[in-house]
Amino acid sequence: MENIRFVLIVILSMISLMLWEAWQVDYGPKPEVTAQTAIDANGNPINIGAGNQDTSELPLSEVAANNIITVTTDVYQLEIDTQGGTLRNLDLLDYSVVKGEELKVRLFDSSNEKLFLGQSGLLSSGSSTKLPNHNVELHSAKSSYRLQEGKESLSVPLTWTDNNGLNYTKTYTFTRGSYAIQLAQKVQNNSTKDWAGRQYTQLLRVPHSDEKGNTFIRTYSGGVVYTEEEKYQKIDFEDMAEEDLKTKTVGGWSAMIQHYFATAWIPPVADEQHYFTKELSNSRFVIGSYSEPATVAANSSAVFKSQLFVGPKIQPVMEAVAPGLELTVDYSWLTIIGKPIYALLNWIHDNVVGNWGFAIMGVTLCIKALFFPLSAASYKSMANMRKLQPRLAQLKESYGDDRQRFNQEMMDLYRKEKVNPMGGCLPIMVQIPVFISLYWVLIETVELRQAPFLLWVQDLSAQDPFFVLPVIMGITMFLQQRLNPAPVDPLQAKIMRMFPIVFTVFFLFFPAGLVLYWVTNNTLSICQQWYITNKIVGKEPAKDAA
Repeated sequence: MENIRFVLIVILSMISLMLWEAWQVDYGPKPEVTAQTAIDANGNPINIGAGNQDTSELPLSEVAANNIITVTTDVYQLEIDTQGGTLRNLDLLDYSVVKGEELKVRLFDSSNEKLFLGQSGLLSSGSSTKLPNHNVELHSAKSSYRLQEGKESLSVPLTWTDNNGLNYTKTYTFTRGSYAIQLAQKVQNNSTKDWAGRQYTQLLRVPHSDEKGNTFIRTYSGGVVYTEEEKYQKIDFEDMAEEDLKTKTVGGWSAMIQHYFATAWIPPVADEQHYFTKELSNSRFVIGSYSEPATVAANSSAVFKSQLFVGPKIQPVMEAVAPGLELTVDYSWLTIIGKPIYALLNWIHDNVVGNWGFAIMGVTLCIKALFFPLSAASYKSMANMRKLQPRLAQLKESYGDDRQRFNQEMMDLYRKEKVNPMGGCLPIMVQIPVFISLYWVLIETVELRQAPFLLWVQDLSAQDPFFVLPVIMGITMFLQQRLNPAPVDPLQAKIMRMFPIVFTVFFLFFPAGLVLYWVTNNTLSICQQWYITNKIVGKEPAKDAA
């Protein structure tokens, strides 16, 4: 029983090693992709009948630069291809790839090796005239648009007509300070026949990996679908390759996400949608949705609406855009704990300190205060175990060759002294889910990306450039270890003395924000343990054995 704590530490170390190895596994080089032809010779989709969820009838994708429209707002610089009004080469003006450099984070991308496009259009039903999908050339009155000072929104219209009374206008509307883009597809039917069809929106992408990210931090990149029935559902590229998704729900959304950033098509919340995924050739994948059929009577008009979120995964912002969109900040099964921790981190930053590094320290302090009773029980148990170390050493010397007798005498000693060897472990086990949740909060929070702390730490999401915090972490781990009872077994004691060195090496490459949390946590634990050991338990010698 005296080895339980040692075994727990070994298990945690093994988990750390496995995590380290997993983080180093990155996606391999991507094959170069080529243009994909449309379904038929004219680049038009085959009609989808009512209730048909065969996504093979959706238009496939061509990647060809035709007439390009440039759009600049206060948060975006992007291009719109007049072929279908496809969104491409979208840069986030407030987010640099490397802190202090001009190159901005690019989400939509027209290059073959990083292909990522936002596509939309209309699918005609039955004998109705085919209206534009994302492979049809549209007309724009201007080649560039800019959100002017003093204006709150910017609209970019693209038009098409069949010269027989059917007019189509696709309009993107950008709002100042917003990462949500409004899409309106208007059908003006001045013909003598009704038109029937449906709207679709989709994202096309090759598999993505964060090339500039931390080598040891691997997060999810891939597809996501949110429905009322299944809620948040990750669909990675391997899932898409194995099986096409076909599901129907009211509202919901579909997205491609990566570390810190998300792109999601969000149809009207009250409309029924068919969500789909599909693997195309050359390692290209599509995720999206299409609506139920609608009819535009002769001499009338209708507008098909949707919105597109493209930007950083800032939870309060995403919550205001669509239900469940904030879940793209993925805490996995610990979301129920992670979201309150994030809310506390955000509140401390906004209302108390105004610095994300101090906010991390504040959250750590709050968590330590919350678990003070459990930690106190754990440290009391360890302090009592420490008192028994000389007598355990004597038992080891007397019965070292008789393992069964040694264990029996040791358990008798625990009973006489009313010491529970599990007392120091169980409180720690209860706290582990909270600590893991805090870890994911620090990894997933985009607000920490390139956020400064103090002095040499100017990016909490990157490793400490001078390794000062990891070294301090190793020192605090060593000091904390000195307050704990040493194992009776000399080999175990020697192994445990190596842990501060091993973990220091691990943490050399971890984000500074995460290391700052461990430094703060260890420092608070040392203070708490010292206080309990010296003030609550005291330094009375252990009772002599009867």
